[in-house]
Amino acid sequence: MSDVGFSAREAEYEGVGGVAPGVEFSARGVRIERWARSLTRAGQVVVKDGRLALLTSNGREIDSAPVHTVSTGRRWFFSTADSIVARVNGVRYRLTMGQRGRRRDGVAPLRHFLEALRSARGLPERSAAGPETAR
Repeated sequence: MSDVGFSAREAEYEGVGGVAPGVEFSARGVRIERWARSLTRAGQVVVKDGRLALLTSNGREIDSAPVHTVSTGRRWFFSTADSIVARVNGVRYRLTMGQRGRRRDGVAPLRHFLEALRSARGLPERSAAGPETAR
């Protein structure tokens, strides 16, 4: 069972623009890979109470860490538009969030995930036009 303080039931994606109370982001059906090994094809990614948790489809924790220690990027060979690399506790995981998790407002789950990480870290959200430049 998970030691991050929430269950797989709380982590379920509610679909109609929301998640369980206290959860900033949740997506199911996420492919989670470590190097070239697939850990789960239907996992869950949850951001709650300042922590990121990677869970299997039945709620078993793969890894978790405070969001301020998690880094993300797209520096993985064969990376696709719907996948991202997250470094959690020094381990690189490739997270692939497909079309199944697209919300009704049209926001792709990967973009929503990145926004949730930024807000959980206390950083302002980026505009749709891109990063602001100071002159």
